[in-house]
Amino acid sequence: MSITPYLKEIGRGKDGARALERAQAADLMGQVLDGAVSDLEVGAFCLAMRVKGETAEEMAGFLDATHARMQRLSVDPVQAATALPTVVLPSYNGARKLPVLTPLLALLLARQGLPVLIHGTPTEVDSRRVLTEAVLASLDTISALPSLLVFVRTEQLLPSLKRLLDVRRVVGLRNSAHSLVKLMNPCANEAMVVGSYTHPEYAESMAATLQLTGQRALLLRGTEGEPVADARRTPLMTGYWQGQSGVLQAAQTGPLAQLPDLPLDISAASTARYIHRVMAGELPVPEPIACQVQRLVALAQMTDPAQLSSPHSPFMEKHNAR
Repeated sequence: MSITPYLKEIGRGKDGARALERAQAADLMGQVLDGAVSDLEVGAFCLAMRVKGETAEEMAGFLDATHARMQRLSVDPVQAATALPTVVLPSYNGARKLPVLTPLLALLLARQGLPVLIHGTPTEVDSRRVLTEAVLASLDTISALPSLLVFVRTEQLLPSLKRLLDVRRVVGLRNSAHSLVKLMNPCANEAMVVGSYTHPEYAESMAATLQLTGQRALLLRGTEGEPVADARRTPLMTGYWQGQSGVLQAAQTGPLAQLPDLPLDISAASTARYIHRVMAGELPVPEPIACQVQRLVALAQMTDPAQLSSPHSPFMEKHNAR
């Protein structure tokens, strides 16, 4: 089936476009990922969705198509015996102002016994951004990374998804794939996705998608688009699982008493040295990141989704008190 009928629906402009049903969106994305459409049609799809914006049903359909085609991974076979989900950290933005501390978050989670899968690929037009992959490579030269921590490039999971992300380099605009990768689950086993956003409108659309798909996840405003809390101020953190949701951590308000001692040099080598010192206990873990680790560990250990929405849950009383 051609995607022309879908383009007619989504390509009528912001006010005239019609939303697709979940199955239609899955078919559309499936054809795009399968290479069954022309480059012109791919460009039309990307620009039409950019103008219209994705509904939760459409994003769920895009995720369905992606999950059906990608290679699913297990981080560590031992984790199956622990019954703890793998924490999925999508890392696509990198850093240009602050050190990219996604690797620190991953190492702290692995230290707590949680398997961690980081996936990503360069997507930003600014090639000067420091990427998680580069920091991990520098860290590995200092000290071997734990077996519970795995990094995989997007093209290893699904080459056609990487090609869709690369359309940005041609047209200069983000497309639905850039939102999709922030919510997808590449794991064969149970997983918990850490979704991050930079703009409030994405928080709403991502929350609606997580509610619809029912996956276990934590959503927060990340650092420059990365799934790690800003080391300077604790953001709002919301948990999702099987249609239930609840605030795991309220946003920090008011003036900051002090700022963490972060490196001014945000290069991969400098960031790796900083992370190594934190993991060695020579420097403190920034409080917002320590808080994020605590909330993720608690969410991973939950056995009943109803705990998220119950104000009287022992989980909420224990982990929301500050």
